Amino acid sequence: MRQAKQAPGGRAPGGRPRDAAIDRAILDAVLELLDEVGYTRLTIEAVARRAGTTKPAIYRRWGTLPNLALDALTARLGRLKAPSTDCTICDLSDAIKLYVAAFQRMPPEALASLLADCGEDPQRREAFMAALFDPPRAAVGHVLDGALARGDLRDDTDRDLLLDLLASLVHYRVLFGHAVTSDDVVEQAVHTLLRGVAVDYPKLVQISRKKEGDPQIHHRHA
Repeated sequence: MRQAKQAPGGRAPGGRPRDAAIDRAILDAVLELLDEVGYTRLTIEAVARRAGTTKPAIYRRWGTLPNLALDALTARLGRLKAPSTDCTICDLSDAIKLYVAAFQRMPPEALASLLADCGEDPQRREAFMAALFDPPRAAVGHVLDGALARGDLRDDTDRDLLLDLLASLVHYRVLFGHAVTSDDVVEQAVHTLLRGVAVDYPKLVQISRKKEGDPQIHHRHA
């Protein structure tokens, strides 16, 4: 079957307005099937049957299966807002937890398989990165920028390298699934890195204790 290109502006190729209810039904069907059978066994035919529509209707809207899966996962990810309380330890821990929660909403093997498919098309890969990789990364980066602006981190701190070090914990464990990324693990990772890059690490611990309202919550990291 020839795959039609998705028309811009929310209209079908013939100029008809797209039916939002059909779009929603299709995206919901994709997410249900991703949870049930995974990305590698996902088919346009199965999506059409689950959504109560036709394969041509799906192809008119998305053109390809990777495009469809990418839109569905983007919808599930939702909007991510970076925490901002002026507490570097609290905000970094919460931002990483946001990162973890974002990827936990994705089917286990979908991200790696979809990225592999998108890798064959530079524009599609760029869309994948912009939709699924950049938002949680930007949330963590925003917190680091705040910490640098407050002078909580050393002047020679490599912001992008630190961001990669924090994010790699999430990506590594999500892709390989060898260990759980619990809240305790996230907090331990944040404290471990801050010991090396903070201007005054004990001061940041004191601030976090006040923010949490529990003097014992970070006792093992002090």
